[in-house]
Parts: sequence; structure tokens; C-alpha cells
Amino acid sequence: MHDRSYSPLDAPNPTYLWARLLVEELGRSGVTTFFVAPGSRSTPLTVAAARHPDAEVVLHVDERGTAFAALGYGRVHDAPAAWITTSGTAVANGHPAVVEAATDGVPMMLLTADRPPELRDTGANQTVDQVKVFGDHVRYFVDVPPPSDDVDPAYVLTTADQAVHRAQRVPPGPVHLNCGFRKPLEPVPQQTSIDVPRAVSDWAEDTAPYTKYPPSVETPSDAALDRLVDAVADLQRGLVVVGRLDRPDDADAVCRLAQHLGWPLVPALTSRLRLGEGDEAVRIPYADLALTSEALQEVGQPEAVLQLGGRFTAKRLRLFLRDAAPSVWAVVRPDPSRIDPDHRTTHHIEAHVAPFVDAVDQRVGPSAEATDWTAGWRAADAAARSEVDRHAEEGGLTEPAVATHLTQHIPSSHALVAASSMPVRDLNRHACADGAPVPVVANRGASGIDGTVATTAGVARALDRPATLLIGDLALWHDLNSLALLSEQPIVVVVINNDGGGIFHFLPIEAHEDVFEPHFTTPQGRTFEGAADTFGLAYRRPDTVEAFQEAYREACDRAGPSLIEVHTDRSENREVHEQLERKIAAAVDAVVG
Repeated sequence: MHDRSYSPLDAPNPTYLWARLLVEELGRSGVTTFFVAPGSRSTPLTVAAARHPDAEVVLHVDERGTAFAALGYGRVHDAPAAWITTSGTAVANGHPAVVEAATDGVPMMLLTADRPPELRDTGANQTVDQVKVFGDHVRYFVDVPPPSDDVDPAYVLTTADQAVHRAQRVPPGPVHLNCGFRKPLEPVPQQTSIDVPRAVSDWAEDTAPYTKYPPSVETPSDAALDRLVDAVADLQRGLVVVGRLDRPDDADAVCRLAQHLGWPLVPALTSRLRLGEGDEAVRIPYADLALTSEALQEVGQPEAVLQLGGRFTAKRLRLFLRDAAPSVWAVVRPDPSRIDPDHRTTHHIEAHVAPFVDAVDQRVGPSAEATDWTAGWRAADAAARSEVDRHAEEGGLTEPAVATHLTQHIPSSHALVAASSMPVRDLNRHACADGAPVPVVANRGASGIDGTVATTAGVARALDRPATLLIGDLALWHDLNSLALLSEQPIVVVVINNDGGGIFHFLPIEAHEDVFEPHFTTPQGRTFEGAADTFGLAYRRPDTVEAFQEAYREACDRAGPSLIEVHTDRSENREVHEQLERKIAAAVDAVVG
């Protein structure tokens, strides 16, 4: 915060002194974007943010949408965004986004307004128990009291500094400041005031945070590294499996590690390595599809797995590695929590990826050239890719083809957001490997379909770049009012409308016809043209590959938001996937069998 003509101490009453101190100190610690839903009890927070010269306020009518927008912002930005909401059920509407942020390690600053203590548990209107309402899903909680002569104003500053630190330190996640306010809630002058101590006055004249926390650094211990290196020293058949990476230098480091070891590199969609021209000597972007081959599953079983970063999406890959039961399975991430649903991890190294790679490089000699083992994986990957490309060229406008063509033509200026359910799976399997290396975001912590449009709005705002969202029809219906958040943002929403939950066709419940359609796939029988018109999005409904490519190019060139609706058939979609995977399995069998 640099505009010193603004003083956070220039407040009309004690409530606004508290709110202005909080907003100012959050800003000094890097939290400058506030996603706000309108409400009465949160008036001091909203006004303090709106009147601050360096704060950006994004208004949306729905608390759930603003919470997911703050989540999307925190996924790709160096500092979290703040979510401001009023009391009562408004707070509960943020819970799904808080759960996702907690599960996937995304920093968020939750600023909820509450009644003062004397009005709690009295039947006062719009009053619920908000103390620790998010339970263990937050990294830090404070029930901030109303301003009082008994509380030093520096308390607000140190609390804000601790909250930002706890949101960003490992493991990052949401933090919750529940702020009790007494009336008047409006910025009107009052006779009462609070003495401001010298330390706070001096702080107000400065631009630095009151309490300074250096960033936490996670580096691997020598002992842990030595144990891992000793374990893999004599192993030749290894895989480098990469989940979500948050830092660009991590992606570069992973490539360097795979080259150094001569091991195949299997990248997840959110790894920064699935899209874009990578090191083709080791990168295996179509591994999940290649593993449809029983021959590859037999000859490709690894002795060692280095899993770097967060979770990966591919279930087939996970089951393959589970059954292979490698003697060494090391997970490397700056987080103590497990990513081990099959209980196969032998080493968990709590470290950032790039320092880990640097340390391993110093301990392990480089591979002279890619081994036959890696060459076999490369051949399998090439065979799978050939079939994916052939389907995209000849198979019509299917759901896998949309994933391929979208990533083939996405501009390098865009970010890509993948909705849960089928879109993230199709992109992980069928995305064009040499498309633009754009940032890819997916809510894969709790893997819910809620809030995906709002998440995209937050991502685009944080990155200050256009975005493309691939989403299914039910997920879009679920978050329809968040289309209002797109406003004039250059966001392209590509919705696959197969009239229901297409993923259920891949589950055993499909065999139970009496309940399957009405109670699981839940067909809506609607299109999104009216919704696009309501929220001011340009609309196209292509029915051929050529029409889709043209519509997508036009949408990417448009300054405002667009919605492209692709209609498919759910039942046919399952057969399309199965036929394509049979062809891929046969092609891979032919080169590795």
C-alpha cells in the first residue's frame, strides 16, 4: 500500500477503525483483492475495502460464488484473496469452497461478519453460531471481538499478519477471521473513540506490515535424501509421476530430474507439463491411455516411482501403480499430509520440488542415454497419441475430440480450467500434447462440480489473462448465476451438454435401469442459449469439428465472455470412449507386446 494521503487511522468510529486497520494490514501483507457479496452486518468490512485506494473489490450477489472466485484467485496468485460475507447462512454458503481449499492446499482469507457477543444465542435475527463453523477445514481461526478500550488496536494488526502467514505457510489453506461488529454499521461519526498507541501511529506512517513473517522454506533433509538415493541406487525401471505443481521452476526441475535419471515422465493435467512441447525423450503425456494395453501393463511395471507434487487425476495409472507395488514409492511435496489411497508409499519427503531435484542431482550420476525401458514407454505413448489424433480428425465432434481440438487451438495467452467429472478426465487423456503450454487449473482436492464458473472468474482475475473453461451441463447448471461474475472478462465457456451426468454411464449403476435415468443422470432437457442471453455472453452451438474450431477462434478473439455449447449423446459417449480405447490398446500391444 503506497498512497500515503490515505490514513487507516482516519476512521469515523471505533468499528471503522477496526475494519480499516484490518484491510490496510492485509494489503501490506499482499491481500489486496476482496470478493464481496452484499450484506448488512459486513458493512464495515465492505466499506473499508471499497474506500481503500489500493484494494480491488469484486461484487457478486451469491456468497458461494464469491467464495469459489476467491479460491480460484488463490490457486494461481502469490497471495490469497479475501472473501467478505455477512452473518448467518451467508457464511455457510462458503463451506464448499473452504473444503476444496483445505483439501488441496489453496490459501484463502475468510472475513465473516458476526453479531457482538451480547447478541449471540439470544434469538437475534440472522444470528447463528459462527465460531469455528468451518471446523478443521481452516488452518487458523480467530473470533475477533468488537472494538473496545480494553483491546489494543495493534491486536488487529498482529492478528491479520498471523492469518496471512498461516494461510501461506506449508501446508497452505483457508484461514478464518470472524469479526463481531456493533451498530452503527455505517461510516457515521461517533463521540466515542479508542486511544491509538504510539506503535500503531508509527505503523500508520509506514508501509510495511506490523509483524513481518519470512516465507517458509521446505528443504529435504540430508538423511531423508540419502535413504531414498540408497533405495533406488540399483533400480533401473523407474517412473517420474507428476501431479499438481504450483511453481514454474518446479516444472523445469522435474524435466531435469527425468532427463538425469533417464526415466519416463508421466505428467498430470495440472502439472504444467501435460501441455506444450516438452522433452520428448522422457515425457509420456498419453500414459493413461497407453495403459489400456495389457502388454504395457505387464512389461511397464516399475521398480521405483518418484511422485512429485500433488495428486494426479488418472485412475487407471493409479491402479496400475498400486498393482505393480514398486519396492520404492517416494512422494515429494511440501506438505505433511498423505497422498496414498492405496497405502503403497515407502518414502514421504516434505520438501519443495526444485530443491529436492537439486539435491538428488548432486547424489545420483546422470544417465548416459534413455534406456530400453524408457524407449518402450515412448513407443507406447506414440501409438496412443496416433490413435487420439486419428479420432480427432475422423471421429466427428465427440467429447474426446473436443478435448483434443480445444487444447490444440487454445491461445498461449489463455489459462485453462477443467471442471470435475468427465471434462478433467477427457482433458487429461485426450489433450493435444503439443498445444500451447498454458496454465491448467482444476478443483481436484474434493473434486466437486460446484463453483467451477466462479473459480474460473477468480483464476482469470488473478492471472490478468483470458481463460477457457471446459465444463459439463450439470456443473454449469449448478453454478449458473456465477456467469454474472464473467461480466466483461474474456472468458470462453465450452459446455458439453449431454443432457445429464455422463460419468454415470461409466459406473455400475448404469445396469439398474429403473433408477438410472431419473435419479442419477438427471436429464434437464434444456439448452444454455437463454442463459447466455441473460448474462450477456455471446453464444454459439456448433455441430461439426470445423464449426467448433471456428466458434472457438471467434470466441478467443472477442473482448468479452462467450459460451459455446456442444451437444453429445451420453450413451454414445461411453461407446466412443470404449471403441477408442480398444483401438489404442491394440496399437500399443503391437509395439510393446
